[in-house]
Amino acid sequence: MAEKGGACVLDEPTSGLHLADVEQLLGLLDRLVDSGKSVIVIEHHQAVMAHADWIIDLGPGAGHDGGRIVFEGTPADLVAARSTLTGEHLAAYVGT
Repeated sequence: MAEKGGACVLDEPTSGLHLADVEQLLGLLDRLVDSGKSVIVIEHHQAVMAHADWIIDLGPGAGHDGGRIVFEGTPADLVAARSTLTGEHLAAYVGT
């Protein structure tokens, strides 16, 4: 039996992946969560963001203009709020 608990941290795991491979990655992430792992993903890929349970959006810009939490919540809440650049792009991605 697999051990429950633990965590995984992934930084931009979709870099260089084909869209079909991104779908496989999402399946792997789901299996990790289902096995009791906490999965933290630093990612810009909209499919991964849309699939997430929780998003922490840092900003409001990059570099010296960023570094503050500008949103925290579900992807649906981020899309509904459209209060950040990420929210606007994610809303366009999911078609709302």
